[in-house]
Amino acid sequence: MSSYTHGHQASVLRAHSWRTAQNSCAYLLGSLKPDMKILDVGCGPGTITIDLARLVPQGHVTGTEPTAAQEPVLQQARETAAQQGITNVTFSVGDGYALPFADNSFDVVHAHQVLQHVSDPVKMLAEMKRVVKKPGGIVAVRECDFATMTWHPPSERRSKWHLMYDRTARANGGEPNAGRALLSWALTAGIPRECIETTIGTWCIASQVDKEWWSGTWADRIVSSSLAESAIKHGIATKPELEQMAADWRDWCTAPDAWFGVMHGELLCKM
Repeated sequence: MSSYTHGHQASVLRAHSWRTAQNSCAYLLGSLKPDMKILDVGCGPGTITIDLARLVPQGHVTGTEPTAAQEPVLQQARETAAQQGITNVTFSVGDGYALPFADNSFDVVHAHQVLQHVSDPVKMLAEMKRVVKKPGGIVAVRECDFATMTWHPPSERRSKWHLMYDRTARANGGEPNAGRALLSWALTAGIPRECIETTIGTWCIASQVDKEWWSGTWADRIVSSSLAESAIKHGIATKPELEQMAADWRDWCTAPDAWFGVMHGELLCKM
């Protein structure tokens, strides 16, 4: 079994709430139609989910989190939707390994940065395939690839952070380099190769506003999230080491030439 490396603490939700349909699933947007029924697996605080609902005004979007323990996150998503006046969206508990929906239920089944955290991504993809309409439905997944992360200026402590995250994610049963494995997982899940479009997306953190947000969320997560708890539990880093990594992130954003980038693998599976 796997456990979610980041957790759902405020430091994590603040970072994930930055995500929008445009910056996190642009590869999917050209395929959307106003009346589509969409499932967003592992929706977190729901900012992408709500954006998708806005793009299908005659349709409906359902966001799920795997267990009742995530109910506070789902409630936050509901409140965000209400504040924005978005009514064609619902949020509920739904295990990605056994989605509580019938076969052929959705026009689009989407997951963003979810498969990297689960112990059996092939099983989850097969379940997403089960509930999408056939023919004509779309399974859309996007995952980052931690090994492709690059930054400037160089920093030994940031390199230690990078290794710490990789080791902690793997100790929790995940695959931090999921982006490069998506195609292989989809094929193993029984999705025909001729149905799959592959692309690469990126996040580039370079403006001062983005750098302050990115460095602040990582600095907080390193010391105040499930990531910190897991790193200490597995003997990967000590609390003082994590505090040094956090301080390094806060220093990084003050450099005028600071820059950070990461690649994401993307699959658009048109069934």
